[in-house]
Amino acid sequence: MTTTKIIVVEDESIEALDIKNTLESFGYQVPYIASRGDEAVVKAQEIKPDLVLMDIILKGEITGIEAASEIKKLDIPFIYLTAHSNEKTVEKAKLTEPYGYLLKPFNANDLKHTIELALHKHMMENKLKESENRYRLLVESQKDFIVETMPKAGLPL
Repeated sequence: MTTTKIIVVEDESIEALDIKNTLESFGYQVPYIASRGDEAVVKAQEIKPDLVLMDIILKGEITGIEAASEIKKLDIPFIYLTAHSNEKTVEKAKLTEPYGYLLKPFNANDLKHTIELALHKHMMENKLKESENRYRLLVESQKDFIVETMPKAGLPL
């Protein structure tokens, strides 16, 4: 059984360690804690975690929302774990299509269930993509088969 790897992106070190301890108590592995968005993107590329927990307001030049947009391109699901719930922030965050949005202070069980649902949803989306790809290849190969066999059978195209 492989352990689920989660990167925590949180600029408050005490909060980050608390989140890390909570995740590890659930059996998750936390290979890295990032305090800046650019750092989170680099570590996501290196570590290829199963999930990223992302704060929205971070140290450095880019926000958690901007970092999440880059991490999404890596096909890594992410959940916002933030204290920011104003309408404008939530609307910007929704555009990145997060797998969850939890407000601090969070309930540990809510965090666990949100992570489990996000991981399950991501797995199901990947299975759907694979199925769609197989179906597309099947249909495309059938077109080639029909084009090749119809002239041999003396049928018009």
